[in-house]
Amino acid sequence: MASGKSNKLAFLSMPAPASYVAGLGRGASGFTTRSDIGPAREGPSAEVVAEAQAKRGEEQEVDPDQFQDPDNEYGLFAGTTYEADDEEADKIYDKVDQAMDSRRKARREAQEQEEMAKVRAERPKIQQQFADLKRGLSAVTDTEWESIPEVGNLTRKKRRREERTYVVPDSVLVGDRSKNEYENSLDTREQNGGFGTSTDSGSLTNFVEIGQARDKILSLKLDQTSAGIASSGTSTSVDPKGYLTSLDSVIIKSDAEIGDIKRARLLFDSLIKSNPKHAPGWIAAACLEEHAGKMVAARKLIKQGCENCPKNEDVWLEAARLHNNDDAKVVLANAVQHVGQSVKVWLAAADLESDVKAKKPLENIPNSVRLWKETVNLESSAVDARILLARAVEVIPLSVELWLALARLETPDNARAVLNKARKSVPTSHEIWIAAGRLLEQQANSKPADQREKELEKVDKTIEAAVHDLRRHQVLLTRDQWLKEAEKCEEEGSVRTCEAIIKATVAMEIEEEDRYDTWLGDAENADARGKVGSARAILAYALKVFPDRKNLWRRAAELEKVHGTRDSLDAILSRAVVHCPQAEVLWLMAAKEKWLAGDVPAAREVLERAFIANPESEQIWLAAVKLEAENGEFAVARELLIRARTVADTERIWMKSAVFERQQGQLDAALQTLEQAIKKFPKFAKLYMIQGQIHQDQHRILAARASFAAGLKSCAKEPTLWTLASGLEEADGKSIKARALLEKARLVNPANELLWAESVGVEERSGGAVQAKAMLSRALQECPASGVLWSLALWAEPRASRKTKSVDALRKTKDHPLVVCTVARVLWADRAIERARDWFGRATATDPDLGDIWAWWLKFEKQHGTEEHREAVRIKCVAADPHHSPLWQSIAKDVKNTRKTVREILELVVDQLK
Repeated sequence: MASGKSNKLAFLSMPAPASYVAGLGRGASGFTTRSDIGPAREGPSAEVVAEAQAKRGEEQEVDPDQFQDPDNEYGLFAGTTYEADDEEADKIYDKVDQAMDSRRKARREAQEQEEMAKVRAERPKIQQQFADLKRGLSAVTDTEWESIPEVGNLTRKKRRREERTYVVPDSVLVGDRSKNEYENSLDTREQNGGFGTSTDSGSLTNFVEIGQARDKILSLKLDQTSAGIASSGTSTSVDPKGYLTSLDSVIIKSDAEIGDIKRARLLFDSLIKSNPKHAPGWIAAACLEEHAGKMVAARKLIKQGCENCPKNEDVWLEAARLHNNDDAKVVLANAVQHVGQSVKVWLAAADLESDVKAKKPLENIPNSVRLWKETVNLESSAVDARILLARAVEVIPLSVELWLALARLETPDNARAVLNKARKSVPTSHEIWIAAGRLLEQQANSKPADQREKELEKVDKTIEAAVHDLRRHQVLLTRDQWLKEAEKCEEEGSVRTCEAIIKATVAMEIEEEDRYDTWLGDAENADARGKVGSARAILAYALKVFPDRKNLWRRAAELEKVHGTRDSLDAILSRAVVHCPQAEVLWLMAAKEKWLAGDVPAAREVLERAFIANPESEQIWLAAVKLEAENGEFAVARELLIRARTVADTERIWMKSAVFERQQGQLDAALQTLEQAIKKFPKFAKLYMIQGQIHQDQHRILAARASFAAGLKSCAKEPTLWTLASGLEEADGKSIKARALLEKARLVNPANELLWAESVGVEERSGGAVQAKAMLSRALQECPASGVLWSLALWAEPRASRKTKSVDALRKTKDHPLVVCTVARVLWADRAIERARDWFGRATATDPDLGDIWAWWLKFEKQHGTEEHREAVRIKCVAADPHHSPLWQSIAKDVKNTRKTVREILELVVDQLK
């Protein structure tokens, strides 16, 4: 052992090899510590380190920074200098790189956004997943919040250990037993007529004397309070019996409130001492004392404020408020001596007076409009008020309010004279001109009908003169301000004045090329705000400038249809077809309104005029056919269709001809018409559909299959034709062939939600619930945003998970109406009646053209609503006039339901819903 130790010590004293560097294997190259400062040796040089690494066979690391310095370059470009042309070349290359990057920037950003949207759709944020639940928290009441139980530790983790208890010694229990005991026995000694108990010090406590002393102190305080109130000059006195009762109304302030009051008192005290002429400081200090319940201190402070700020009316008004009625009169009397021209002070003083004559301080401030108005309001008769206003406009001739008030009290003839004087006194007031126009309108409305229009023209001339005169006096009201004045006149019942203002000002400040869009936008905004007269006047002016714009006529007709009368609508449409004879929609609207009014001959006349203007119009021909068919003139309708096929040879007319024959029961004639139509229009899918359906109704399966096959061969991109062919095979009991047809249809028409939905329906009807669910999963993978498929998936979920699934469905389909309707049905199943009703309303508002949604809503109201709810749904459905949805179309287009109304079809669809 001794020799081993000596060898170890000898090794430590041996010199290091020449290539040895301490810590080099760990990446160190020599270091110094804090203890080495002073005689510490320097580390090895770079040459020594390089030599050692070479001996070990390690490669020397190349400094990357040396390539950044042109002086340190080596190789091909070693020794060259970085000149100005090199720098210019680098800049050119940089510009080229930037240009190439900018060319790809838009495409790259679009691709990034698309990828991000796809990622968000597949893996949404937790915040988005629980967005609907967070919105639902807004309906939670305070009671429900308070009834939520406290969260306990149910994980059995980190449970606190139960505290250990120990047995208390008997000595401790015996020592503490008598600590909190009370003496409940009376001393037998009686002093001064009362019972006394001995204390530890030997003294006696007499409870009778304590009670008598308390009563004396209380009576003394009551007497002092009564004497103080009597000496202060007030007429009230304290009732000693009710004093204790009144103490119940005293608000006891907390320590925090008292502390806040003390701090605020110090702050306000510093404020009024540093700046005694600052009136708001005195007012705030007085209000603080009032809040603290110290009215005497508050009155004292506000009195000092009045002395320091005698020219400030707010201080005097605050002082009057803090005093009672009689003292406030004295305060305001002093205030009048310092601020005699203050209207507020005089009005406050008038409010304190009970005599009407004392409430009229006009002789002190005769040029105050507000005082004149208050004085006029005090008059009980219109004659006295008129006399006062006549005097007021003499004293204050520039007050527009007083002139207008006087004009309203005068007779029409005198009012015109008053307004003329007002216009001369205040030539820059547009209110006076508008009042003159309204006065003329009022007088014109009282005239007979034959003279009324002539008198109303004076209103237009007056407003035009107003615009020119105000412009001459440099009063330039903007176009929006004039339109607001017009709407104000409409609100007050002066419709003709409103129209006159719009006629005179609606074309102001608008470029010629922007007039059409601006006026149309103004009319829509006015209609949205409920200003129908303004919207009507704007459209009337626009139609004078653009009489050949059919969109303007159509917008005006829609406005009259909603807000006007049948005569006004008829007048608009009559003018519209004269100015726009080639607009088919206007002719059809005019004919339909005549028909709805019950005037069938007038509707025929309108359509005849439409034929003359548009001889080859498909819509007009079909409208004429529908008019005759609905009124039982089937022979005339058939003759019109024959003529239409000659004059306007279109595929839709041929289709309507076949449908008409089918509805009349002439199936052979319908098939013959379809054969001719298919030869003319082999690419029109509806012809094959009708032909196949007729054969299917006649139970001619082979002929129907041939019709559908021919249609699929010519119109392979029509999903409805594929579904009809599949339905034929399914009705024939060949579900396998129906499934194969739909599979082929999905290959021809990829990502088509209707075909996928039909495939799911085939699997469900064939009894394969598992296959239907698998098919639905495949469908959602190919059509992730389909409302139809998500509606099926949502209803196919178990009841417990439907609400969670509803959130995903609404988010991915962007509130599709079918999904919203399905959510309403889910709420219906959960007995959330009011919420379900709201969701049905949302679904119909999103797309009112889907008839199945209306039917579901009516079915819901039949089960849970009243008759008023059901009738409201029917009325809204009739107004919406839906035409789409699978069940609605199948029933509405059934030959048996040809002439049934929307209300009747709605009831039939409700009966078919499951």
